[in-house]
Amino acid sequence: MTPFDDFEVEESLRPSAKRVTFDLAASLNAVMTLSARVPDDAYTAQTLGIRRLGNGIVISEDGLVLTIGYLITEADQVTLTSNDGRQTAAHVLGYDQVTGLGLLHALEPLDLPVLSIGDSRSLEAGDPVILAGGGGQAHAVQGRLLVRAPFAGYWEYNLEEALYTGPGHPHWSGAALIGPSGDLVGVGSLQMTQELATGEESLINMCVPAELLRPILDDLASGRAPYPPRPWLGVFSQDARGKVVVADFAADGPAARAEVRRGDAILAVGGHSVSSLAEFYTRLWSLGPAGVIAPLRLQRERDVFDIEVRTVDRASKLKKRRFN
Repeated sequence: MTPFDDFEVEESLRPSAKRVTFDLAASLNAVMTLSARVPDDAYTAQTLGIRRLGNGIVISEDGLVLTIGYLITEADQVTLTSNDGRQTAAHVLGYDQVTGLGLLHALEPLDLPVLSIGDSRSLEAGDPVILAGGGGQAHAVQGRLLVRAPFAGYWEYNLEEALYTGPGHPHWSGAALIGPSGDLVGVGSLQMTQELATGEESLINMCVPAELLRPILDDLASGRAPYPPRPWLGVFSQDARGKVVVADFAADGPAARAEVRRGDAILAVGGHSVSSLAEFYTRLWSLGPAGVIAPLRLQRERDVFDIEVRTVDRASKLKKRRFN
C-alpha cells in the first residue's frame, strides 16, 4: 500500500520490462513514497502546506535518498515507504535553493536497489524515458524527453536547462526520471500544460537534471550549503508581455517591507533593464551576496520610480533543522 494507491497511472502508459534493456523492477524499487510533516509555524507552511507528499530516490547503499527540495523544506518528520510497504524514518540532510534538489538519510537500512546518477546531457529530444514515483510499475509513466530548455519559476528560481517530459505524471514531486540505460537523469519538480497544434492542452512534467547533484552532493550530505546565499527579495513574479510583474510577495520579506505592491512592474535592476524572469534573476543575483541593496525601477500604473530594497538570505527565514 502507498499513499498514491488512488492515483495509479493509466495502464496503457506504464513501462514494460520487454521494452527496456535494464532491470525495470529493480529500478522502480529504488523509488520510494515520501511523506513529510512541517511545523504549523514554519515559514513555508502557508505556501507549501504542513503535510507534503511526494517521492524519494535511493542513490547510495548507505541510505542517501534524493528528492525535490520543496517537499522537505523545514520538515521535522519524514517517512519513506518502499514498494513492499515497509516504512522508514529519514533525516533531512539539506536542500539547495539553487538547483532545487534535496537530500535525506534513512535512519535504518533500506535494503533496496540503488539508482546510479547519470547525465541528462546524453539525451536528445524524443529519447525514451520513464518517470517513476513510489509504488512500482502502476505508478510509472513511459514517455519521452520533449525538450531541454530554460525554466524560470515565480519564486525566484531559475535553471539554465530543465528537462521537459511527456506524458504527464499524476504524482511527479521527487519522481525519478530514468534514462534509456537505466540510470537516474532527472528529478521530478513540476507538472505543466503544453498547448498542442490542435489547440488542446496536454500535461507534461519539468524535471531537474540529475547531473546538477554531483558538484553539491558532498556539501548536502554534510549539512552544508553548497553555494553562497543569493540575494532574495521575496517576490512572486510573472512574465507579462515583456515585463516582470509582481503577483504576490512573501510575508515579512524584503519586498513586503519595502511596500512593493501587487501589480508593480519591475523595469530594471541595478540600472539594467529587465523584460523576463530570467533577466530579472540574473541581474538580481549579480549584485552580490545576500544582504546587498537591490536598486529597483518600478512602474505602478502610470508612475515610474526608483526604490532600494535590502535583500536577505532566504534560508534565514526558515526553521533551523535539528541534528540528532
